[in-house]
Amino acid sequence: MLDRIPFLIGLRYTRAKRRNHFISFISLTSMLGLTLGVAVLILVLSVMNGFDHELQHRVLGMVPHSKIQKDEGGIDNWQQLSRQIEQNPHVVATAPYVEQQGMLAARGHTAGAQVTGVDPKSEPKVSIIADHMQAGSLNDLTKGSWNVVLGELLARQLHVGVGDKVTLLIPQGSSVNPAGVFPRMRSFTVSGIFKVGAQLDGSLAYASLGDMEALARLNAPQGIRLKLDDIFNARPVTQDIVNQLPIGYMGSDWTFSQGNLFQAIQMEKNLMGLLLTVIVAVAAFNIVSTLVMVVTDKRADIAILRTLGATPRTIMGIFMVQGIAIGVIGIVLGLIIGIALALSISDIINWIQNVFGIQFLDPSVYFISYLPSRLEMSDVATVIVVAFVLSFLSTLYPAWRASRVRPAEVLRYE
Repeated sequence: MLDRIPFLIGLRYTRAKRRNHFISFISLTSMLGLTLGVAVLILVLSVMNGFDHELQHRVLGMVPHSKIQKDEGGIDNWQQLSRQIEQNPHVVATAPYVEQQGMLAARGHTAGAQVTGVDPKSEPKVSIIADHMQAGSLNDLTKGSWNVVLGELLARQLHVGVGDKVTLLIPQGSSVNPAGVFPRMRSFTVSGIFKVGAQLDGSLAYASLGDMEALARLNAPQGIRLKLDDIFNARPVTQDIVNQLPIGYMGSDWTFSQGNLFQAIQMEKNLMGLLLTVIVAVAAFNIVSTLVMVVTDKRADIAILRTLGATPRTIMGIFMVQGIAIGVIGIVLGLIIGIALALSISDIINWIQNVFGIQFLDPSVYFISYLPSRLEMSDVATVIVVAFVLSFLSTLYPAWRASRVRPAEVLRYE
């Protein structure tokens, strides 16, 4: 029975109506502060996980995980080279490409773009573009058709749609005459539009592999795009492949073009987690002030319990139970609110954007145009453990102070 005393009295102090309403208010504030801190921490970590996930599966689904190309010219034996590269256990698929930076112009509007010549049959193996076509098809990119597929944002900047004409100007292979240097130009027909909901929609275009070879004055693909089983292993895998190829080949991976963005997201997630953990710590340590005031208010009760035979350990346990109860209630409420928000934040933001006609993430500025969220149980477990440990530590000093109350001094004036 004595072992149950700390739990029974501690829980009674937690739920009892106190004469001092200010103490009740402070206790409620501590609980709500912990609830808010836990909920916001779970929500922010879920959003950062969402950005991380979208970068890996959407943005990196469009850009090649790795590329192999020659120092100069095209790869004449690219089919044989592709079969050799695919023997590497980390390579999932390969596809030939010709890549050119240029300027697209239509109806008095211009926009810079990276135009990639692709094989419609091989490209879906290394890219997700085929799954995000809004109009048209990659199969329309046949040799001699001079068709082009534009990103949705790029098409909007050029004010064109399917069937319209655009002019591509590229500096490579420019012609030189007495009047100066003139870039190579070619008219294309827009045969399709894709949308992945990322900044890439405003900078990428795709054309036929054969057409881009002719425009770049190549007699073979410029290089080979690789899809790997683990994108975070791209650099060593690429280096290993290059080491096994003859001299004259070079490789690059996605970390050269998108690595800084991924590192920034990881750093921001860690910093936001740290800052929000401080908020949880502040809310948890509010329990200290709450319990100190409760101990002061209950000095007479403590003295009576001591005279009835309660040990300092029992008294300490009573107030630890009360503080932990406040912490557990705050954590549970925070978990419920945080998980609910993490699972619905994307729909909430979309509803706000549709109702008020605003857009929080402009695709021309941010690399994705919506707010993603991905709830991971490992983050939830970490938040629970951190919040509980902080709540537990917050109870130690007030509980120790209560156990040091001397009955004789308190009861002398009662």
